[in-house]
Formats: sequence, C-alpha cells, structure tokens
Amino acid sequence: MRIGAYFSRHAQVLIGSLGRIVNQPFATLMTMGVIAVALALPLFLSLLLQNARSATGNWNEAYDLSVYMDKKAGAVRVQALAKQLRQRGDVATVRIITAEQALAEFRSDSGFGTALDALADNPLPDTLVVTPTLAASTPQGTETLKAAMAAMSDVQSVQIDTEWVKRLHAMLDLLRRVVLLTGGLLGIGIVLIVSNTIRLDILNRRAEIEVMKLVGASDGFTRRPFLYTGIWYGLGGGLLALLLVAVASMVLARPVAQLAFLYGSGFGLEGLKAITGLAVLGLSVGLSWIGSWLAATRHIRAIEPA
Repeated sequence: MRIGAYFSRHAQVLIGSLGRIVNQPFATLMTMGVIAVALALPLFLSLLLQNARSATGNWNEAYDLSVYMDKKAGAVRVQALAKQLRQRGDVATVRIITAEQALAEFRSDSGFGTALDALADNPLPDTLVVTPTLAASTPQGTETLKAAMAAMSDVQSVQIDTEWVKRLHAMLDLLRRVVLLTGGLLGIGIVLIVSNTIRLDILNRRAEIEVMKLVGASDGFTRRPFLYTGIWYGLGGGLLALLLVAVASMVLARPVAQLAFLYGSGFGLEGLKAITGLAVLGLSVGLSWIGSWLAATRHIRAIEPA
C-alpha cells in the first residue's frame, strides 16, 4: 500500500512538472534547443569520425608488404615461404609474382620493351605481396610483420610505404580527442544551463516554496518537482539533438555517396545506431538531472519561511 502511494506521488509530480513546462512553451523550447545544440555538435562530429574510421577500415591493402626474394631462391623455396606466411595469424593473403610476371608487367607498362630485350638476364626477383589481416593493418602491426619477414632466409628486402597511413591515423586520433574534449566542455555547459533555468524557476516560485515549508514539507519533497523538470528538459533536448543529427546525416548522405563513387567505392554514410541514440538520451537526462539537483538543493535550502 505504501509502495503504491509512493509511486503514485512520484507519478503525480512527474505529470505536474510536465504540465508546468508545457504551459511555458517558448522558454521550454529555448532551454531544450540549447541542450540539443550542445549535444548535437559533438555527436555529429563523433558520427563523422566513426564514418571516417569505417571508410578507412578496408584500406588494409594500403599496408600490403612487398617481399623481394633473393635471386638464388628457386620456385620451390618461394612456394614454401608463401605457405609458411599464410599460416601466420596476422596474414590474410599471400600473392606470388614471379620474376617473369614482373618483367612482363614492366615491359607492357613502361614502354621500354625494346631496351629490355637487350638484357641478358631478368634483373627482377620473385616477389610475395603479403596482405595483413584487418586487425594487423596498423602501423605497429605491419612493422612487426615486416621485421619478422625480413629475418627469414632467402628474403632480400621487405618494402612498405605507410607514412601517409600513419599520418591519417594520427589525425583521426587527434580528432577523436578533440571530440571528447568538446563533448566534455559542452556537457558542463548543459549542467550550467539547466542549473540556471531551475534557479530562475525556483526564484519565481519562492512564495509557493515558503508556504510548502510552513506546512512541514521537507527540502527533498520540495525539490522533487524541479528534479523532474530537469529530466523533462534533458529528454526533450536529447530528442531534438538526435533529430538534428539525423537531418544533418540525410543532407550529407548523397554528397558523400557521390564522392565515394568517384573514388570507385560503394561507401555510404552510416547513421546513428539505436544503442547510441539511447546512450545520448541517457546522457542528456543525466546531465540535466545533475544541473537541476545542484540548483534545487542549494536554493531551496536557502529559502526559509518568514
């Protein structure tokens, strides 16, 4: 019975606080709008960063390693080394380019066919093109693989050019930190915005609070409707933020698809996942509740009936 009455009182305060902010639509929308913008900015940047990582996640071909064999190593040794490399956990595929194939490709692509005919021997070695797995397609992973293959017998040299990929990863990591820092600062801003809004609401209802305290209401009971008001602000602001990000994603989806098509890719801009949307709503409600709790606890405690 007491439990039912407890939840009934909370439900009444919850609905009552919603009715109060609905009766002030302009001020409510202004507060929710500020919360939405503060959430949407880091959320959209995070979405773009996530898509950038997804778009570059399939660039493990950029980490292909060219293993040049010693000229003295025969075809049997090349096949054996390729089989050995395929058994490694950090290797996805191994492709063999024989010296004859390499010379034929160079002859057709370079335009020096006549000059090459004058060569007594084929100067090009047998080559293994090693593609690491996606998990190993990092600067550190490929350097480890390169060192391991360079130490193998009959391997003359291992070549890889990943400087531009290292720069890309460094830039993405820097952007991720910028997004986290921006999100943290704007999160503090949400707490301050809601706190100030609740403070003004408390000052406007000072006479009502004094009457409640005269009849014996505790600070916790008096504070409850303001906490629920903060929750409504956070929920509304979070929903508006998701709407803003969804609209921005729709606006950019077609240009991104066209750009990817020009680069021969079928990449499409990914939207927010359901779990991300729920996390954003939870974060928005949590920050708004903290702001309302700080303001309500401080200012209600300071109000004493005359």
